[in-house]
This record gives sequence, C-alpha cells and structure tokens, in this order.
Amino acid sequence: MRRFSSAAFKDFPKELAILKKLNSPSKVQDFLNDLKINFEKDGETCRSPLMTLRTKKAHCMEGALLAAAIFWQHGRPPLLLDLKTTNDDNDHVVALFKEGGRWGAVSKTNHAVLRYRDPIYKNIRELAMSYFSEYFLDSGVKTLRSYSAPFDLSRYGDEWLTTKENLWNLTDALDTSKHFPILKGNSARLRRADPIEIKAGKLTDY
Repeated sequence: MRRFSSAAFKDFPKELAILKKLNSPSKVQDFLNDLKINFEKDGETCRSPLMTLRTKKAHCMEGALLAAAIFWQHGRPPLLLDLKTTNDDNDHVVALFKEGGRWGAVSKTNHAVLRYRDPIYKNIRELAMSYFSEYFLDSGVKTLRSYSAPFDLSRYGDEWLTTKENLWNLTDALDTSKHFPILKGNSARLRRADPIEIKAGKLTDY
C-alpha cells in the first residue's frame, strides 16, 4: 500500500493538524459526530476530506472519506465499505479499520442506528451483517441487500484528499465495485422491525 503523504496537505496546515490529532478510531468517530449533517440543500455533493473539514458538515460518504483519510495519515489503509439496499431506501458507506485482527467501522449518520462498530468482527461479512436488523424503512421492512469488498482508496492517488471538485468518480467506482449478496431466496420471510425499533430509528442528531 502506498503511504499517505502529508505533502498533499502542505498548503493546508490547519487541516493537516486536525488529521494528525485524531489518532484513534474512537477520536475519529467523536469528530464525525460533532460535524453537522450535510442535507445537500443546494444540490448533491461528494466533498473531499479537505472541503468537509472546511464546511464542517458531512453526509455518510463524505464522513467515510474523511475517516479513511485520517486512517491513512496514521498508517492504516483507507478502506470503505458500501452497504446497498433495496431501491426504496438509501445506501450507506462506512470507513473500515482493523485492530487485533478484528474489523470495526466508523460511520457518519444522522440517525440512532447504522453507527460506529467496535473492532470485534472477524471478517467483513460479519461486520456488514451487524447492520442488517437496524436497516429498515418506516414500515419496518428490512432493506439491506448486499455489501462491498473493502474498497481501497489508496489506488486513486492523493488528489481526492484535497480537491475542491466533487468526487463522483469515487462514488461511481464504489457503487460498481464487487458486492456480495446478503439474501438468498424470498425476502418475504423476513420479520419486520418492531414498532419500538421504528420509533428509535426516527431519533436524529440534527
């Protein structure tokens, strides 16, 4: 893996200092939690880590990109995990990390669920499946259908770290990358989420 080069942030010392300070997954998650949600009121965005730091807001993909950049700065591979749903729900993206041979994830979300995962999962499928029962519509219908292989951002150089342009190339590449199906057979067999779970799922930060 090609290592993160601080030279990418040579013209942005303030932002680089933030990256260097966030030296654990827990600190990264706390930092993402403090960012406001990007509701994309002026149109869809996929901002670089630099622009997310400057705007102080993020949606899940932007939060995952920022977390991956921070991990890369600290010698971890910059990996994303894409969670794909049915057409009537929204996909979710998290940043992966590994400690003690086990996988965990950092997540930016406005809701009470689909959040941080401690590094206790022995493989990516196990981690992805931890989101299954939390992923449902207001009707209680569960919607998670597939998950990606770890998506390595180091293959895309370092321009994505600081560009002022939207990173649609990365969203497209992630979307079309290898995914693994979760369900085999009839989804009608799935039990709907309980009313209290649905109620809890409506809790938001912003």
